[in-house]
Amino acid sequence: MFFTYLRRELRRRRKAALVVASGLALGIALVIVVTSVSSGMGKAQDKVLQSLYGLGTDMTVTKAAAPTAGTSERPRFRFDAQDGDSDAEQSSDRVMVQGFQTLSAATVTEVGEQSGVSDAVGGLSLTVIKVNGQFTRGQVQQGEGGQQGGPGGGTGQPQGEVQGGGANFDVDNYSVFGTDVTQPALGPLTSSKITSGRTFKTTETNAKVAVVDSAYAKEKKLKAGSTVTIKSVEYSVIGIATADSGDSAANVYIPLTQAQTLSESKDKVTTIYVQATDSQKIDSVKSAIQKNVSGTTVTTSADLADTVSGSLSTASSLATSVGKWLSIAVLVAAFLVAGLLTSSAVSRRVREFGTLKALGWKSGRVTRQVVGEAMVNGLLGGALGIALGLGGAYVVTAVSPTLQAEMGGGTGGGQGGPGAGGFGGGRQAAARTLDVALTAPVSVTTVAVAVGLAVAGGLIAGAFGGWRASRLRPADALRRVE
Repeated sequence: MFFTYLRRELRRRRKAALVVASGLALGIALVIVVTSVSSGMGKAQDKVLQSLYGLGTDMTVTKAAAPTAGTSERPRFRFDAQDGDSDAEQSSDRVMVQGFQTLSAATVTEVGEQSGVSDAVGGLSLTVIKVNGQFTRGQVQQGEGGQQGGPGGGTGQPQGEVQGGGANFDVDNYSVFGTDVTQPALGPLTSSKITSGRTFKTTETNAKVAVVDSAYAKEKKLKAGSTVTIKSVEYSVIGIATADSGDSAANVYIPLTQAQTLSESKDKVTTIYVQATDSQKIDSVKSAIQKNVSGTTVTTSADLADTVSGSLSTASSLATSVGKWLSIAVLVAAFLVAGLLTSSAVSRRVREFGTLKALGWKSGRVTRQVVGEAMVNGLLGGALGIALGLGGAYVVTAVSPTLQAEMGGGTGGGQGGPGAGGFGGGRQAAARTLDVALTAPVSVTTVAVAVGLAVAGGLIAGAFGGWRASRLRPADALRRVE
């Protein structure tokens, strides 16, 4: 009897049912879209952070660069043109530690022994400035060389002095990262995929081999089997790496020992990449390292996320604040409208319900009938809302709007974290911009929440209608007839 009457009444009041279901569907669809877009924002931000940290890295440990007063930090080069040689070609490299003070390699072990640390690995960030040119008689002394920021390298006219002759030369600067090849699971190279050749072998701790970023390889026409020369040392290119985020952490990767030799930083690192045993313990691990390993700065993904700006940050803020409150407002309005419409529908059925009570129906039975109709309307609205929400999320993913994420420069005083300058704090002087495609993944949890909202909407509407129906008496039907 319940289902027969329910089916008949819903068929009879299809327009009213559709209005209630549509209101609920709109609110539920908005919740799904906002939730999925927010999830996409989180994934986009994680992708940005992974490009700086490397996969599996929960935090980095660095040491802020000490301020130097009264001295020039500009790299200096000296060239001598041979007497009688009017077209002497010369080249000079300057290899410098990038960004932070170096840490003892023993610090890596010390960090790894802290409670809650699963693994720790060191890396050395370098900048190489190479000057090539042809010189006529005289002596050339080079001051500041070209551009010194950013991973993409650059060519420019240096500002130097030519004494007793002339010069025609250019400057190329690029970033080099010394990676611990014995622990390939940590470090910035893990955020890139080897698209040609191979990666390092764990036995190549002091081998003259290199992995080159694909963008830099394209610029310099390098491939697996080519060679790159750094400070007169030739390195065989064994692989080409393509960054997942579209922007690499370094132009060239070489074994850590080789990087230490080139920079005359024996047993030194600039960055320690740390993996925690449990993501829930990151704050406690950070505190332990700061307390027990003096003079270091610990930067977590959460710290780094705070420095992300640009359209990604703006969109994320809109999705989490404006979108959230808009969803709540629409849902509340939809629930209220559904309740009021249901209550109004019951008022228009006074004669019907009054007659049913006169025939012996109890108030509880009438109430259950009204709540049942409202529940069906709620579930119908939920189904429509889920369909609309999935459609909206699909459109966002299909369009994949591009968002920009900007990682600011140093935080002041030379204490920028890894995000301040790239991989482990290198490029402090310039901001880094990444383009990230936005997606809107819909999780099972989101769908479950939508179903729950549909049920809640039906119950709220049923509560309004049930309350109104419970107040009806058989006499109401007679008065309505009169």
